[in-house]
Amino acid sequence: MAETSETTGAGELGSQPRKSSWRYIGPGIVVAATGVGAGDLVATLIAGSKFGYTLMWAAVIGCLVKISLAEAVGRWHLATGRTLFDGWRTLGGWTTGYFAVYVVVWGFVYGATAMSSSALPIVALFPDGPGLKTWAIITGLVGLVFVWFNQYAVFEKAMTVLIGVMFVVVVYVAIRVTPDIGASFAGLLPVLPDGSLVYTLGLIGGVGGTITMAAYGYWVNAKGWSNTSWMKVMRIDNRVAYITTGIFVVAMLIIGAELLHSSQIALTKGDQGLIDLGDILEDRFGAGTAKLFLVGFFAASFSSLIGVWHGVSLMFADFVERIQAAREGASVEKASGEKVSRQERSVPFRAYLLWLTFPPMTLLWLDEPFGLVIGYGVLGAFFMPFLALTLLWLLNSSRTPREWRNGWLSNGMLGAAGLLFIVLCVKQVIDLPW
Repeated sequence: MAETSETTGAGELGSQPRKSSWRYIGPGIVVAATGVGAGDLVATLIAGSKFGYTLMWAAVIGCLVKISLAEAVGRWHLATGRTLFDGWRTLGGWTTGYFAVYVVVWGFVYGATAMSSSALPIVALFPDGPGLKTWAIITGLVGLVFVWFNQYAVFEKAMTVLIGVMFVVVVYVAIRVTPDIGASFAGLLPVLPDGSLVYTLGLIGGVGGTITMAAYGYWVNAKGWSNTSWMKVMRIDNRVAYITTGIFVVAMLIIGAELLHSSQIALTKGDQGLIDLGDILEDRFGAGTAKLFLVGFFAASFSSLIGVWHGVSLMFADFVERIQAAREGASVEKASGEKVSRQERSVPFRAYLLWLTFPPMTLLWLDEPFGLVIGYGVLGAFFMPFLALTLLWLLNSSRTPREWRNGWLSNGMLGAAGLLFIVLCVKQVIDLPW
C-alpha cells in the first residue's frame, strides 16, 4: 500500500482526515462554472420546452453522476499524489496518443466556439457597438491576458463571482416565470415520454460534462490540497459544486417548461437560442429582466472560456512535462500547489493558452472545414467514456492505495456513467455530418 502518512505544509500527518470546512470550498465552484456553458443551458431549455417538468428526475441523476466522476478524479490526485495524466500513461501508450490528438484538435475548435459564445450576449446588450467577430476577439484576448498574468487564487475568485452571477440570474428568472411546484415534484418520478430518450440522456450526461471534469484534480492541487488529509474537504467541495449545477439545470427546465412549453415556442438551436429567450423575456417581463438574463448568459459563457483557458492549459503543461521526463528517464515531482504554480508560468502552459486564443480566430471568418468538424466531434464524443472507464481501471488497481480504491457505490456510479457516455458517444458520432 502506498504511504499516506506524509506531512502537510502545516506539519499535520496526511493520514489524519482534515475536518470539512466551508471556507475551503473553491475548486468545485471552478469546475461547475466551467462545465456549464451556454450550450448546456440551451439544451436544458429545449428539453423543458418539449417535455415540461417530466424530465426533472434526469437532472437529479445527472447531478449524482457528475459528483461521482469528479470525486473519483479528486480522489485519484489526493490518494496517489499523481496527476490524472500520469495515471493514464500507466495504462499504455494509446492514452498518450489519444490525448495528444484530442487536446490539439479540440482546443482549436473550442477556442472559436467559446469566443463566439461569450460575444453573443455582449452584441445583444450593445447592438450599436462592434460586431460579433470583434467582440469574440476581445473576449478571447481578455481571457488570455487574465489567465496569463494571474495564478489560481485570483482565477478562483473571478470564477466564484461569475458563478454567483449565473446562479442569481437563472434562479431569479425561474422564480419570475412562477414554477408549478406540484408538477416539479411529479417530474422526479422516472418517466420517458415518447421521443424523450435523447433529451434524457443529454440531461444526465451532457450538462457540466466536459474535459474540465478531468481538470478538477489539477485545480484541487492548485488549491494546495495534495494528500489524503484533504479528502473530506474535497468531497464536500465537489458536492456543493454539482448540487449548484443541479440547481442551474432545474431552474432552466422550469424556465423552458413555464415560458416555452405552455406557449409552444421553439428556440433556435445553439447559443443563439439564448438570444431568442432574451427577446421572449423582454416581451413578457420587460427590458430589465431581459438584460439581466443576457448578463447571466455572458457569465456562463465567459466562465467556461477562462476555465478552459486555465484548466486545460494546466493539463497540457503536465502532459508535456511527463513526456519530456519519460524521454530523459527522469522522475517527476509529486502533484502539489507549488508545482501547479510553476506550471502556470511554464512555456507549455502559455503555449497552449496561445493555441486556444489565436489560431481559432481564423474560424470566426471561415466555415469550419468538414474534416475538422468530424474530427472535433469524434474526439469530443469519446472523451467522457474515456474518462469514466479509465477512472474505473485506475481506482480498482494497485495504482491506488487499497483504502482509497473504489467501493461498490463508486464502481456502480462510474460503470453506469461509462455506459451512459458510450451511448451518448455513439449517438453524437452518428449525428455528425458525415
